[in-house]
Amino acid sequence: MTDSTFQQLVRIPEQRGAGFIVLVDPDKLERAQLAQFSEMCHEASVDAVFVGGSLCTRDVDIDAFVSDLKSDARLPVVGFPGSVNQISRHLDAVLFLSIVSSRNPEYLFGQHIHAAPLIRRLGVEPIPTAYMLVESGLTTTAQYVSNSMPLPRSKPDVAVATALAAEMMGMKLLFTDGGSGAHEPVPDEMITAITEVCASPLVVGGGLRSPMEVARKVEAGADFVVVGNAFETRPDASFMAEMAAAAHSLVPRAV
Repeated sequence: MTDSTFQQLVRIPEQRGAGFIVLVDPDKLERAQLAQFSEMCHEASVDAVFVGGSLCTRDVDIDAFVSDLKSDARLPVVGFPGSVNQISRHLDAVLFLSIVSSRNPEYLFGQHIHAAPLIRRLGVEPIPTAYMLVESGLTTTAQYVSNSMPLPRSKPDVAVATALAAEMMGMKLLFTDGGSGAHEPVPDEMITAITEVCASPLVVGGGLRSPMEVARKVEAGADFVVVGNAFETRPDASFMAEMAAAAHSLVPRAV
């Protein structure tokens, strides 16, 4: 029996110390650039690609975009949708996101009612994911669009309680994020506090601009790190390889 995409992902930290994931925003990367970008990801030992963004300002054929990316990437391609319109039949899986840091019912459960039948009909694997926006020093697009208050970065106990509640509700993946272009990344203390209490894998994204920052998040306890904006401003193969190596450099954790 073939393993699910989620099962493939959760084995990565056991083998490599942490997973390194590149976020691709269809609004910011042209289809003509996908082959070159995918080859760069492959050569840099990237573990998976997330696809999605908070806004859709361009007329992007998401099915064609994901199909091209999958044919070139040779990596798991997982949806990180900002809306139902970003879900494609060609995805290996989709993060079924609930913004548990929010009190906006539309993003806690509302949009999910529209997305669930579509995901079932397309046959895409859903990964129930607790998404937690964290205060990053400025208002990010994700925060503005979702109309949600982020978790205070100085209150790791609030983040722990939020993550624990999500885990008890059956979420398979925990995702702390400063948001695209975050001024400050998720605090190390918050990452450690969550991983000391919760057993579910923790994804950390937002504001990671150097290999040193990536390594610090992994040392703090992140199972996966996600980087997107840094490669939009610096689409360099050697830089991506350095970032991935920083996530993979630690001794794999005991199971």
